[in-house]
Amino acid sequence: MIPLPSDGSVSIAGRSPRLDAEAVEAIVTLPTFKRPEQVLETLASLRQQQTGRRFAVIVMENEAEAREGAKAALPLFERGEIPGMVIIAHERGNCSAYNAGWQTAILHFPNFRHLLVIDDDEIADPQWLERMCRAAETLGADIIGGPQVPVFTDPAHATWAEHPVFAPPYRETGEVPALYSSGNLLVGRSVLTAMGPPFLDLRFNFMGGGDADFLSRSAQRGFALGWCAEAKVRETVPARRVETDWIRARSLRNGVISTLVERKKRAGMPFAGAKVFAKSLALLAVSPLRGMMRLARTGSPAIAIYPVHVALGRVLAEFGYANEQYRQPEKN
Repeated sequence: MIPLPSDGSVSIAGRSPRLDAEAVEAIVTLPTFKRPEQVLETLASLRQQQTGRRFAVIVMENEAEAREGAKAALPLFERGEIPGMVIIAHERGNCSAYNAGWQTAILHFPNFRHLLVIDDDEIADPQWLERMCRAAETLGADIIGGPQVPVFTDPAHATWAEHPVFAPPYRETGEVPALYSSGNLLVGRSVLTAMGPPFLDLRFNFMGGGDADFLSRSAQRGFALGWCAEAKVRETVPARRVETDWIRARSLRNGVISTLVERKKRAGMPFAGAKVFAKSLALLAVSPLRGMMRLARTGSPAIAIYPVHVALGRVLAEFGYANEQYRQPEKN
C-alpha cells in the first residue's frame, strides 16, 4: 500500500494501468461504505457517461477492515475498464472520506479542472458529467449542484418525493444563493486550492453537514454557486428512510446543521452567538404558522411539520444536541 498523505490516513489500494493522469480534465469522487453491490451500479453508470472529456474516478473506501466496496470495485480499475484509482480512507466518517478523495485528486491529477461528487447509492444519468461541466462553464460558476432524484425501493412511497428531506432545493438551471449537499456536486479546482485541506470539517463526520459547511464557507470566500436541473442522479431510498422516526431525526438534524453552519459563518462578529440563538427562537415561534401554510398548500401533515422540526433542531443545537445519524449506518 502506498501511504498518502504522510500520516498514513489514506492509502492506495490500486489503480488502472497506463493511467495518463496529466490528460485528465475531470475527476469523479465516489465514497463508499458497506455497499459493494450498489457501488458497482454507480460505477456502471459512470462507464456509460456520454462525454468527450477525459475523466477519471476515485473510489474512497471508508470501511478500512473488510473493504467490501474496494474489493468489488478494484477489478474494474485493474482491468482498465474504468480509469482512476481506489483508495482507502482509514479514518471513519463521511468528511474523512471526502477529504481523502479530494486531496488525492489534487496530488495525483495535476491538470483537472472540475471535481465531481456522486454517492454509492446513486446512479448518474448518461449526460450527467457533461451537463455538470458545461453548466459550470456556461454559468461561470465555481460550484454546481444538481438534483438527487429519489427512487423508492417501495413504489408506494413515491408520494414522499415532494417532502423537503428528498425534494431538490431548486427546479431551474441558473445561479443560486446557496447549496446544501454534496450528493450531486461539481467543485472547481480553484475552489479546492483556495479552501485547502482539510476541506470538510471533521466535526461533522457522523452528523452530516460537513458539505453544507464547506459550501457556505466557499460562498463566503466569493465563489459563485450554480444549479444544473438537467444533471440528475437517481438516489435509492430504502423503506427505512420513510419511517416517521427517521424523517423526524433527519429534519431535526437539518436544524442542528443550520445552527452550526451559521455559527461558523458569523464567527468573530459582535454578539454572533446571541444573534444565532435569537434567529433560532424566532424561527421556532413562526414555525407553526409556516407549517399550517404548507399544510394548506400540500395537504401533507408530514410536509407541514418539517419547519417545526427544523426550528426545534436549531434551538436544541444551542444546548449541545447532535443527532449523529451516520454513527450507526445500519440504522440510517
